Amino acid sequence: MPTTTRPTPETAAFDVEAFRADFPALAQDVYEDTPLAYLDNAATSQTPAPVIERLEQFYCRENSNVHRGVHRLSQDATEAYEGARTSLARFLNAPDSEQIIFTRGTTEGLNLVSSTFGRMVVGEGDEILLTEMEHHSNIVPWQMLAEQVGASIEVLPVTNRGELRMDRLPEMLTDDTALVAVTHVSNTLGTVNPMGDFIDAAHAEGVPVVVDGAQSAPHLPLDVQALDADFFTFSGHKMFGPTGIGVLYGKREHLEAMPPYQGGGDMIDQVSFEETTYDGLPHKFEAGTPNIADAIGLGRAAEYIMDLDWNAVQAHEDAVLEYATEKLEAVEGTRIIGTAPDKTSVLSFVFDDIHPYDAGTVLDREGVAVRTGHHCTQPLLKRYGLPGTIRASFAAYNTREDVDRLVDGLRKVRHMFG
Repeated sequence: MPTTTRPTPETAAFDVEAFRADFPALAQDVYEDTPLAYLDNAATSQTPAPVIERLEQFYCRENSNVHRGVHRLSQDATEAYEGARTSLARFLNAPDSEQIIFTRGTTEGLNLVSSTFGRMVVGEGDEILLTEMEHHSNIVPWQMLAEQVGASIEVLPVTNRGELRMDRLPEMLTDDTALVAVTHVSNTLGTVNPMGDFIDAAHAEGVPVVVDGAQSAPHLPLDVQALDADFFTFSGHKMFGPTGIGVLYGKREHLEAMPPYQGGGDMIDQVSFEETTYDGLPHKFEAGTPNIADAIGLGRAAEYIMDLDWNAVQAHEDAVLEYATEKLEAVEGTRIIGTAPDKTSVLSFVFDDIHPYDAGTVLDREGVAVRTGHHCTQPLLKRYGLPGTIRASFAAYNTREDVDRLVDGLRKVRHMFG
């Protein structure tokens, strides 16, 4: 079941310089006469001018609380907020915008599902199946649930190349498996997992699947109906949107059956001291004043992405990753961690016996922004016998020049510490 569209050879060239011009942060010098080469997009991407302008418009002209207000600003804010929900439903090809729940990000989306749906389907003696490449956000909430109800965590391993052991999946989907939670794209390895096959196998055993889409949302065209995941969650700040905002998509039958995640204003129907009844979707899961401005900004980011030529963008990103891989392999002492054939956006590596933090500090002085450490995937790095890696992660605005500056910086690291 295909869930992504790979670029074709006849894809038109991507005008990366015109695209970069939309991102004001990329034009700055981070030190005197040292322009920025931003290669930390798996942590947070930069924000384009159309999103920044939409946030400014909200605060200058529409700033008000949403829902139930009869005055003009409240009505305008509500229309923009719910309009953003509609845009995000289109971004995911969700059947209905009511299945789009605004959250603080992927982490809250996963915690919401584990605290509500998880308690409905996972009980004592059950198993929750994770994979060895999960982000801590897709490990810790399930551990907490397992401890509370007396369930256990099972882990699907990865190969030396960084691919899931899909051959092991049938034996790990047992009669005790109550739920599966899996990342679409590894934030440390860049591996694109075969989600269609994974979900089909789980559903054949009647097991629901929660997908962490934090790294796929910025790089792959998404269709939750074709994917058939029970839940899919992602963060705005990794896909050109604001920080502190994200989305949880869920199948309607699950969302309607789930209890509220939090109590408060805006998620209620009627309140008395004797009994409270709850509002319907999506408001049942959005207690209190929401992050209105950033939800609107995320909706604008989704529109911005949907206006792009996906084939051209993917062809460009794949070409930059391929170029970076070739250049990095030629740097003495480097070793790439994660060499799966289907990858996107991420290049993790180690550098002989040079600590990643030392390398990252030198690169920073050269204007090259990378991430160093365990990337919130300590179990995965333990599997490779590593305390951390250097991670260069790319977005559509990155260029071969950015890669060249990374490689030049690494040669300086080698000179300093070698």
